[in-house]
Amino acid sequence: MKIYPEVLDPEQVGNYPAVAKSGGGYVWDEVLEYRVWCHPHDGAPDLEEGSDYYYAFATFEEALECSNDIPGAERPLALVLQREYISEPITGQYEHIKEERRLTRSRRSLEQKPSGARL
Repeated sequence: MKIYPEVLDPEQVGNYPAVAKSGGGYVWDEVLEYRVWCHPHDGAPDLEEGSDYYYAFATFEEALECSNDIPGAERPLALVLQREYISEPITGQYEHIKEERRLTRSRRSLEQKPSGARL
């Protein structure tokens, strides 16, 4: 059984912007929430006039249960706050960025990063 990181503040789950950068990669500071995106064109209930929508959760396990229960739902992903991150502006050229914070969404990092991993 995998252990997934706890969210930074469970009281804030569901209050973050829907739009986030893609990525997450191997470097993050905090998981803000776990999300399950639902797609009516793939069989999810049409709750938003044909538009995609998501549910936000404080734990990965709750998100996974939702994902398994709703047709047309994706596997969970994490909304991540990065205080530092690695940028790759050109393939093979990496930059350590510390000056700005960013929100990213990531599924890959959930599958490859151990619980509690930090910068």
